[in-house]
Amino acid sequence: MTDMTLSPAGREAALSALAGQEVDVLVVGGGVVGAGSALDAATRGLSVGLLEARDFASGTSSRSSKLIHGGLRYLEMLDFGLVREALRERGLILTRLAPHLARPVPFLYPLRHRGWERVYAGAGVLLYDTMAAAAPGLPRHRHLSRRGALRVCPALRRDALVGALQYYDAQLDDARHTMFLARTAAAYGASVASRTEVVGFLREGERVTGVRVHDLEHDRTFEVRAQQVINATGVWTDDTQALVGERGQFHVRASKGIHLVVPRDRIQSSTGLITRTPTSVLFIIPWGRHWIIGTTDTDWALDKAHPAASSTDIDYLLDLVNGVLATPLSRTDVQGVYAGLRPLLSGESESTSKLSREHTVASPTPGLVVVAGGKYTTYRVMAKDAVDAAVHGLGRSVPRSCTERVPLLGAEGYPALWNRRRLLAEESGLHVARIEHLLGRYGALVHEVLDLIADDKDLARPVEGAEDHLRAELAYAASHEGARHLEDVLTRRTRISIETFDRGLAAAPVAAELMGAALGWTDEQRHREVEHYRLRVEAERASQEQPDDETADAARLGAPDVVPLQVR
Repeated sequence: MTDMTLSPAGREAALSALAGQEVDVLVVGGGVVGAGSALDAATRGLSVGLLEARDFASGTSSRSSKLIHGGLRYLEMLDFGLVREALRERGLILTRLAPHLARPVPFLYPLRHRGWERVYAGAGVLLYDTMAAAAPGLPRHRHLSRRGALRVCPALRRDALVGALQYYDAQLDDARHTMFLARTAAAYGASVASRTEVVGFLREGERVTGVRVHDLEHDRTFEVRAQQVINATGVWTDDTQALVGERGQFHVRASKGIHLVVPRDRIQSSTGLITRTPTSVLFIIPWGRHWIIGTTDTDWALDKAHPAASSTDIDYLLDLVNGVLATPLSRTDVQGVYAGLRPLLSGESESTSKLSREHTVASPTPGLVVVAGGKYTTYRVMAKDAVDAAVHGLGRSVPRSCTERVPLLGAEGYPALWNRRRLLAEESGLHVARIEHLLGRYGALVHEVLDLIADDKDLARPVEGAEDHLRAELAYAASHEGARHLEDVLTRRTRISIETFDRGLAAAPVAAELMGAALGWTDEQRHREVEHYRLRVEAERASQEQPDDETADAARLGAPDVVPLQVR
């Protein structure tokens, strides 16, 4: 295995390899399912390519609620199979696959009715814990009186509950986890490249034999041959299928979910919160020095790359959360806002909240596999099923999936390094809190970041305007983690864009300077990246002042996508 595979040189090597040979499996789409599929195929001994049109996780996979969970509300829908499967995957991620990226999170479920609701909800949470028993790693639930609930969550209004249940789920940074999947796939031999848009499919008769690719970084087009192509493009599934000339056996609908990010001191609580809404549930999720509040669930038929949160969406969430908080939140408390699209399999129901979270795999034409639907937590199962279908199309004996036993890069040795964090602090000259922060982002790869600091002490300084991060993290994102543009670093490799009140504007020039050193940017390129990011922030802010989806979408599209200097 190698560990420099998402470096700038690694990208060029991957594109050269893909243009010069036929691979067994080519995955289109660098979200969690696509990256997971590439890892699954590579660890079976297949030759693999992974192409992503923008940045890894730039769609749905960076805009979730950041939860790894079984989906407690699916029990009420009697979807026991989905819950059991998701809980098993939650256990694998926490204990084996990505313990450096996943964290246990307690949630308080307020009870509003005496007697029957405690029995009803308690039975559901007991079943939830029982189904998770085969995948340990989290404490079991407990019953609380109103006084006990207010002790762990003083922010609640006294009249908002008569008692409560507390149970555990888990969370991770979805974008970083997806990037780690892609990086691990590359370490096992997959040729991985972002900013490579599939613009057409190659055919021999009815068989799909590869794709035509536009390298957006260098404005060049080339062909990639493959025995099997996996379409893992999420909400873009139907668009990708249209390039093949096939209508497909199913369709994907996009459901928009928005989240608000507020400072931790705005809500006094030592636990997360989940409460019912008229159509779904509301989460208040601890997120470092912040809370994530979400989510909405509405049909979306506008721009898929940049779904916009409207003023109505934001007010809706604030109204819901203020219904249970003793001290209400206002718009001025909102530090960040992000919107994402769930890829739901179309059904007969018009309500997106009732559409299936199951996934489907199909082979609509020889040489092509399509995977769609599902939920983030079950990405590994979706990837396994997609590669199983591709293997069937290869027509030869291939080992079975082994990804349940393959830790991601950074996982091996993480517990020992966590135990050594004080020694690491002494050796590096950093505060132990900084080492803990780095271990939670890089795991056992923390030494690579510390090596950068050892070579250049200036990288140990906090980032101006985003003091939670060190300058080394921004440099490392470009040199090791495949970041190609400023927004890749500020919105996905870090969460500076939603964790600072200025949305990362103060940090942008610093990030451009550090990225430019790794990527060979000219002064003009650095200035263009900063200006593009400023326009993006302005467009997002403008969209969040609009009354509805249509006007919000128009405002957000006021900022064009970044175009590399050499493509102009």
